Amino acid sequence: MIGIFDSGIGGLTVVRALMQQLPGYDFVYFGDTARTPYGTKSPETVVAYALEDTRFLIGKGAKLVVMACNTASSVATDAVKGRYNVPVFDVITPAVRRSLKVSRTGRIGIVGTRATINSNVYRDMLETEDPAVKVFSNACPLLVPLVEEGWLRKPVTSMIVKKYLHPLKTRQIDTLILGCTHYPLLEGIIQRKIGQRVKIIDSSVGVADTVKTFLKAHPDIDRQMGRSGQSSLYVSDITDQFTTIARTTLKRNVSLELVKL
Repeated sequence: MIGIFDSGIGGLTVVRALMQQLPGYDFVYFGDTARTPYGTKSPETVVAYALEDTRFLIGKGAKLVVMACNTASSVATDAVKGRYNVPVFDVITPAVRRSLKVSRTGRIGIVGTRATINSNVYRDMLETEDPAVKVFSNACPLLVPLVEEGWLRKPVTSMIVKKYLHPLKTRQIDTLILGCTHYPLLEGIIQRKIGQRVKIIDSSVGVADTVKTFLKAHPDIDRQMGRSGQSSLYVSDITDQFTTIARTTLKRNVSLELVKL
């Protein structure tokens, strides 16, 4: 079974990408909706939450864990890998590699939570891979709450996205990394506001490709993955809006199960 966790329901974009790449596999998802967003929390708190989330997924049978949260990936990856003896994947590395591959000018923008942007994890990784790259970033703290609220097509959301992207647009970037798995749910608005010439990098697609490649190269681990096509979706707080967004994201009739860690 493949386990995925996020600070809320945005990580379902990763579940969607994994389902497309690995149809028929079993998945278990945990969205920590009671404590979202992680991006406003201290690194110490995020590490503690990530360890709890991973323990929950392993307890449900996960043999491989995807950290579908850029904030957790940016500050807690080493802690999670050090604590648990299962393959662990972050969403940052695949996005960095994809952005360097598609960028024509080497001018790459990043949007994410404050914690992700302040960690400089994207900038450091990009500059390590290619010292000539020019990196421009901007924190977008209001976007996760807007997604969690279901305000995907509200005029105020479009206005806020435009304001956040303006500093990056003036830098003439040609590639934009969505440094939060909630943001693909706003991809249409983001593309319109940043301009059609800018390539959008969705980290959920990149990490799904990475997991698929890993399982193909490690058949012993692949055999541990269930293939009954079952998916279990857990959240730490539940509302009708969360259920609606989950169904919209996965494009199927799903139910969320409430749990307390």
